[in-house]
Amino acid sequence: MAGVTVKALYDFSGEPGTAELSIKEGDILSVTRRDVGEGWWEGQTASGQTGLFPAAYVQEVSASQPPAMPPPPLPDVYSNDDWGDNVTSPNYANTPQSYDAGDDWDDEWDDDSESGRAPAGLPGPGSMSHVTKSGSAGDVSSIGRFNEGKGTVGRKNFNRFSSFVKSGGESYILGNLTVPVPEGSKVWVIDGHEGPTWKPNPEPYSCVVAQPKKESKLKGLKSFIAYQLTPSFNNIQVSRRYKHFDWLHERLEEKFSLIPIPPLPDKQISGRYEEQFIEHRKNQLQLFVDSVCRHPVLSRCEVWQHFLTCTDEKRWKAGKRRAEKDELVGANYFFALHAPEAPIQLYTLEVETENCAKFIHGMDGAVKTLIATAYDETKKNQGPYKREYQRIGHAFTSLGQAFEEPPSSPRANLSRAIKMTGEAYNDIGGLFEEQPKLDWEPLGDVLHLYRGIIASFPDILTVHKGALQKRKECEKLTADHKMEQSQLTEITRRTDVVSYALLSEINHFHSERAEDFKLGMKKFLNEQIIFYQKIVEKLKEAVSAYED
Repeated sequence: MAGVTVKALYDFSGEPGTAELSIKEGDILSVTRRDVGEGWWEGQTASGQTGLFPAAYVQEVSASQPPAMPPPPLPDVYSNDDWGDNVTSPNYANTPQSYDAGDDWDDEWDDDSESGRAPAGLPGPGSMSHVTKSGSAGDVSSIGRFNEGKGTVGRKNFNRFSSFVKSGGESYILGNLTVPVPEGSKVWVIDGHEGPTWKPNPEPYSCVVAQPKKESKLKGLKSFIAYQLTPSFNNIQVSRRYKHFDWLHERLEEKFSLIPIPPLPDKQISGRYEEQFIEHRKNQLQLFVDSVCRHPVLSRCEVWQHFLTCTDEKRWKAGKRRAEKDELVGANYFFALHAPEAPIQLYTLEVETENCAKFIHGMDGAVKTLIATAYDETKKNQGPYKREYQRIGHAFTSLGQAFEEPPSSPRANLSRAIKMTGEAYNDIGGLFEEQPKLDWEPLGDVLHLYRGIIASFPDILTVHKGALQKRKECEKLTADHKMEQSQLTEITRRTDVVSYALLSEINHFHSERAEDFKLGMKKFLNEQIIFYQKIVEKLKEAVSAYED
């Protein structure tokens, strides 16, 4: 690949004071090294500048296809160590997290602890580096008045490829290590009607998130919002805070390289105890829980079951430590997979993954457009639409007041009827103000869920591409008589396991997407119908006042 000319697909800003090279979309570069490691290449621009840039951000000039997806997540910070050891520790390392010192779950980073300052490690209200106002059209979690004017902090993007490498991706593919797998941790891929699919959970269940309430500890010095979760398989309620959800999310992302973990609501810097915000966050957490409960793999994994059922503090801490020391994470998790023996045709696989990339790219743009529309309609309902109808109502009310006559007058009823018309239009304005929380906000929550899911797919496809690339390298070694055919057969089998997992997840994604958007759109339209029926009833009531 060295010496090949490539074209930048996306902008990339290099970190000042490092070897990173800033590039712009459309820049032409000459690749000088591709063995730098961990997703980085070295190259030179037309102006002679040399440096490192993400390999996933460029393509060979000879390729005519447009990029099939948004910019993939950046590789971790480059270091000079060998492949497999040169990864800067990801956000969610196997070792206990820094915020877990002494198992104290009340450190300053906590999003739901009441405090006069922003969470540690996060920008304060005056900083805009990672803070998005709720007025951003891209922030679906802030649709409506519920978070209006409040700051939210987006979650850091988890680099799955780095996690895959760090956890022994190459060693798994090459068969250089084995990890013992408990019987209860094994997962099966089966042949379904539409291709490979996860073996369904034989005991499906649901879980209700309810009764969010403000609680405190340390004699009131610490306060937080606790949510009550009740799974259907035991009906035993557990209490969880947002920080517990956050910890769980990190564990799931680290463990499952090829499964997009549904997003949590964005962290909130201010307004965390407003009733409407709490209710909205509960609804978004419910969507997260529903999505995990319906997933054939996530719903049965140990860390999720621990999160969902543990009521004892000592057992909670022990399970928490066990999850953080779990060996079946990243690449090692593939040891737990049992896939069909039939080999996967490489051409068919490439078609499937390319179709997935194109679909995700198209859906990403469509979801962002609808998010912007939902936000715009919400603001109009709560602003211009409301004001316009109330302005009309005020005008009719003024006319009715001008027509006032003594009650004994035969024309007194006309004045009352016109004032009732004014009241009807004023009430309609109020209906517009309240309506978004019934239609646009629930639809926006579904969009938030899928915006987070599809954002993971480029990285997931990169993990799979890395596995296939290693297989192709081994095929070349075999052709050059530098590797035994028996070794290649085993390597091909292990890459097929990775491919079966990817195809199973793609099929699960499409199945869930179809069902979620079907239900979401039906709810949206039914609420719209009810809304306009209310308007019709208000107008019918107003016109009846003119009957003699």
